[in-house]
Amino acid sequence: MGHHHAPATQIARRPRLLVLGLLLPLLGLTVVLLVALRPDGEIKVDALQSAKARGVVTAVVPCPLAPDECDRATVRLTDGVGAGSVVTARAVKHPLVPRVETGQRILLGVVEAADPADRYLYVDQDRSRPLLLLAGLFAVAVIALSRWRGLAALGALAVTAVVLTQFVVPAILSGSDPLLVAVVGGTAIMVLALYLTHGINVHTSVALLGTIGALMLTAVLGQVFLRLTRINGLSSDGASEVASYVPGVELKGLLIAGLVIGALGVLDDVAITQTAVVWELSAAKPTATRRELFAAGLRVGRAHVAAVVNTLVLAYAGAALPMLMLFSISGVPETYVLSTERVAVEVVRALVGGLGIIAAVPITTALAAAVAKLEPVPGERVDAGSRVEDREGGSVAGADGEVGDGGAVADRGTVAATDPGR
Repeated sequence: MGHHHAPATQIARRPRLLVLGLLLPLLGLTVVLLVALRPDGEIKVDALQSAKARGVVTAVVPCPLAPDECDRATVRLTDGVGAGSVVTARAVKHPLVPRVETGQRILLGVVEAADPADRYLYVDQDRSRPLLLLAGLFAVAVIALSRWRGLAALGALAVTAVVLTQFVVPAILSGSDPLLVAVVGGTAIMVLALYLTHGINVHTSVALLGTIGALMLTAVLGQVFLRLTRINGLSSDGASEVASYVPGVELKGLLIAGLVIGALGVLDDVAITQTAVVWELSAAKPTATRRELFAAGLRVGRAHVAAVVNTLVLAYAGAALPMLMLFSISGVPETYVLSTERVAVEVVRALVGGLGIIAAVPITTALAAAVAKLEPVPGERVDAGSRVEDREGGSVAGADGEVGDGGAVADRGTVAATDPGR
């Protein structure tokens, strides 16, 4: 006697309904906060506004009155104030300042109220062309390796830049809570980037839920430990200058915002990987329970976490290397160095970011195990067709496949999609 089976469409709909029930409220709240927190206009500080120009150096001679202190460069302006004209610009000679040479492209500051001979000042090298070349090589390499998926990843990178420059930075400058802005902006970045790169499907939605959960935990831990370590944020690069020009900015919140955004890229990598692993395990052994899927996925996640946590810590350590060298030559004891704010900030960033990554593994694995077990099981009878098709996540299971004693699926069965983005 056969048992009654629910229609395949109803079974396949269950994981989507569960994920949508969890995700839609979060997405709705994110949209509302994006609109509410975004400032109406740009915030500019008049004291920092100055005219700019760029051009090509055609000749360089020492300054007549101080040949050892500066050079006079003849520059053909290509952009900015006076574009198309030829001017002279003063360039200071200093071991830490790159020397100006004929043929170089340089950036200039313009003091419009000064005499014509002193109106243009050398600021820095114009690096736009080599940077564009590097960006082009990067884009070509990504597309050559990943093709359409690589193109989508580049689109996600552009979306990230837009959210950061058009929402996160203006909202913080306008006086909004940096922590709230970072969480909302980070959520928006992950929603757009993950769906654009991996497609709109159940697998990506589960990974997104895991990322958001780990992101919120990272923000809370950052808030707690910045308070416990009594870090005020004044030692961070550029923070004191921002506070002097925009008094409403909360520096401690600015640190947390940077911590949250810095951990985003690794969090989504961990979440996507764990989701793919659980679905693959479920496809290979359809009879596995949620507990078995969770335990197996966690074993894979441990190895992944060990690598990405080390990557994150090394990234922060690399950024702080000049500062560590300065402390080293000063002969300050290590315990003293660790307690200084400049070092303690980097320690908190690295370790809190690492805790967020660690949390992403069990959170995402648990969600994926719960949802994967709601999908149709290979070998289960269906009302129409030879397989159950999940329109969002691709082919889920073959109805013709049989499960052997060891839990393997027979060749005729169509197994779950191995790539969560398909």
